[in-house]
Amino acid sequence: MNADPAHRFTVRVYYEDTDFSGVVYHASYLRFMERARTEYLRELGIHQQSIFDGSHGEAFGFAVRRMEIDFMKPARMDDLLDVTTSPANIGGASIDLVQQVMRGEDLLIAARVRIACVTNGRPARLPVWVRNKMTKGLRPGP
Repeated sequence: MNADPAHRFTVRVYYEDTDFSGVVYHASYLRFMERARTEYLRELGIHQQSIFDGSHGEAFGFAVRRMEIDFMKPARMDDLLDVTTSPANIGGASIDLVQQVMRGEDLLIAARVRIACVTNGRPARLPVWVRNKMTKGLRPGP
């Protein structure tokens, strides 16, 4: 385990997040992880609106390119979950993030997400200032 802590985002499971049985519907985890990624970027000083409107130079955005998810245990209505986000790799035009959804010590979801940098709907290189901010949180490999 790496000593460098991951970004942590807490979310409560509401009725709207569940299926008829009170178990979290699988697509709800995508929303939880999206919110966690946004808050992770915000903590690094990378604000979605400012990059979208070009406040730091050329306007760009992030798009999910690939996602691998292992559903291990279900979450239920009223559970308090922690979603952790850590950068695993920073490429020229993409970022690989590792995300986990935890309930206490129980690992519920493990995901690897590739985020692509895009400008005008096309792949673009990550701006240097974004790369520099994200590299500080990069976890070395095992």
